[in-house]
Amino acid sequence: MNKHVELQDLGLKDYKETWDYQEQLFRGIVDTKIKNRHQETQLKTGNYFLFVEHPHVYTLGKSGDVSNLLLNERQLAEKGAVFYKINRGGDITYHGPGQIVGYPILDLENFFTDIHKYLRLLEEMIILTLAEYGLKATRSKGETGVWLDVDTPFARKICAMGVRASRWVTMHGFALNVNADLGYFDHIIPCGIRGKGVTSLNVELGVKSLDTQEVKHKLIRHFKALFNADVR
Repeated sequence: MNKHVELQDLGLKDYKETWDYQEQLFRGIVDTKIKNRHQETQLKTGNYFLFVEHPHVYTLGKSGDVSNLLLNERQLAEKGAVFYKINRGGDITYHGPGQIVGYPILDLENFFTDIHKYLRLLEEMIILTLAEYGLKATRSKGETGVWLDVDTPFARKICAMGVRASRWVTMHGFALNVNADLGYFDHIIPCGIRGKGVTSLNVELGVKSLDTQEVKHKLIRHFKALFNADVR
C-alpha cells in the first residue's frame, strides 16, 4: 500500500486542459493496476491531489439534466463562460475564479475500498476546515456536498462534489466557494436542486476576500488526518 499523495497546485488552468491531465494521471494508475494483475508484479500505484482554479465554466455530470443550464451558447459567450458534459457523477455545477477546486486522484486500494466512505471523508475535510472559520457546516441527506443551515428556509450550499471511480481509482472531486462570484450560479439550477441557495466563505464571513492559500493548507491538513496520508 502506498499512502504517499503528490500535491500539485496548478494555479489558474483551463478546465479541458485540467480534465485531460486528470485523465492522464488516472490512466497511469489504472494501467499499473492492470499490469500488476496480469503480470503478477507488485508495482506501487501513485496518488495525486490537484488544486486548481478554473476560468468561468459550467460542467454537467453524466446523470445530469442539460435543462438545468439556463443559458444558450450566445449567452454563455457573453458571460465569458464555457460548458462541458463530463464523466463524473452529479448534475450541473459552476467553476470559476475565487473557488478552490480539488481533484484527488487516488488508488483507494491504498486507503480503503468504499466510495461512500470516500465521499463522506471529503465532506468531513470541508466541514472541519469551515469550522476553523467559525462556520457550522453539515451534510444534507441525499445531497452530496457541504451545506449551511440545512433543514431551514435559508439552506445554502458552499461546496459541491462529484467524483468518478473505476477499478477503485478516483478522479474529479470538490469545488469550495471561497471568494466566488455567486452571480454565475444564477444561470443554472445548481446540482439540479431547486429552492436552495449557494454561498461563499467570504460572504459568510462578511469580508471582501480570503487568503486561498491559507484555506488550502487547512484542507490538506485535514485530508492528511482523515486519510492517514503522507501529502507532499
